[in-house]
Amino acid sequence: MLWQVLEGLSRDSAKRLRFVPGVVYADEGAACGQSPEDRAKTLAEAKLVLQTVGFPWHVVALEEVFSLPPSVLRCSAREPVGTEGAYKAAVDSFLQQQHALGEGQQSQPCPQHPQTRAGPPTAGQTEALSRLFNSVKTLTAKEELLQTLRTHLILHVARTHGYSKVMMGDSCTRLAIKLMTSLALGRGAFLAWDTGFSDERHGDVVVVRPMREHTLKEVAFYNRLFAVPSIFTPAVDTKAPEKASIHRLMEAFILRLQAQFPSTVSTVYSSSLLADSATAFGAQTSSQLPQTQPPVAEAEAPTASCCCTGMGGARQCCRMEEDQDPRAHVIEQLCYGCRVNMKDLPSLDPLPPYILAEAQLRSQRAEAEPQIQEYLLEDHEDEARPGES
Repeated sequence: MLWQVLEGLSRDSAKRLRFVPGVVYADEGAACGQSPEDRAKTLAEAKLVLQTVGFPWHVVALEEVFSLPPSVLRCSAREPVGTEGAYKAAVDSFLQQQHALGEGQQSQPCPQHPQTRAGPPTAGQTEALSRLFNSVKTLTAKEELLQTLRTHLILHVARTHGYSKVMMGDSCTRLAIKLMTSLALGRGAFLAWDTGFSDERHGDVVVVRPMREHTLKEVAFYNRLFAVPSIFTPAVDTKAPEKASIHRLMEAFILRLQAQFPSTVSTVYSSSLLADSATAFGAQTSSQLPQTQPPVAEAEAPTASCCCTGMGGARQCCRMEEDQDPRAHVIEQLCYGCRVNMKDLPSLDPLPPYILAEAQLRSQRAEAEPQIQEYLLEDHEDEARPGES
């Protein structure tokens, strides 16, 4: 994908791209159990490739999630779409800016001030990240946790440096595997965003997947024919058996079917295209329905009897205990798939602070909303009485 963008920005391109790209490299060595020496070696190789490309690049470590603000989980307001004249003015301004930089820098941009991380992560952050992943029981929950933290970190970097789009290199094969994995994990309501071309859940930053039309074999042949430099790093599921996690099981299942029936990936991919519109419609309509909490399991129910039963403030002590339980605040903000994965995390203490802070804030807002409901103005009331002043 990076080489495709580089070719699209070149002077010889038939349809030249009209944006200024940047590259983000996330160092996940601590989550994968790499030693500091191996991480430094991999980082040096990544910097060499980034310098060769010539785009502005940003190197971040996964440990930086422990310093993220809670606002990274909030959907920021998107800038209003301009008119056709504003778009043309923006394109003309971009062309004039590129022309002022010179033809040499126009064909292959060379960053004068490449942005890298200020320094390596602290030992405390590395230890906290290792403790977090070591506390997770199953490999499935580890892979889901790693993907979530990576997304939050890249989203924060994009907002910090003013990027409005994030391009992911997910291929057609990877998206087909992700679709089947999401269905198995109970995340079917989010297929439109997890496997679609654009993911607009974050508001001001849109995640796009321009490589979703190409299979892994096509990408491998392209890298081989054009001598694209590659960096191989171990993942969380490296050397794990195919039944170690749902992700590995689905990957082995899809790839084995693809070897016997070459149309497997394309069929699953086309099914995801048909499910995008239906999934998006279902997710939008479900947000308008009243939200009900699932029943509490018997194993999670409080065993002690309530001391306030029959009194005027019935069950006030149990209510206070529930309000003081941070795990309940986090669980009630998660989808079904994430709630299942949370069962593999015995304690919430290793989680990054921004997740706990945002979960507590949303729970407090949900508790305060019924108390001020009568003072809120609803849209349908204003529409029903347009003549009243």
